[in-house]
Amino acid sequence: MLPLVAKVFGIVGVLCITYGIFVKKEVHQDIIFALGGVALLVYSVYLRDPIFIPLQIIFTLASLYEIYKIKHTK
Repeated sequence: MLPLVAKVFGIVGVLCITYGIFVKKEVHQDIIFALGGVALLVYSVYLRDPIFIPLQIIFTLASLYEIYKIKHTK
């Protein structure tokens, strides 16, 4: 059961990030990227991939920072 759940997180993550590319509003795009990054982080932790885990952490943090920056510069 756990492998199936992990794969679903991976699929949802890829779909979120792909969808986020087409979103026009920057804040919404970054929220979708962050959600996709977290989902892919769950999948990469399941895989125990030492390269993919830090990559997803950095990607997610960058998306969250971008949201913070947009919200606090207006």
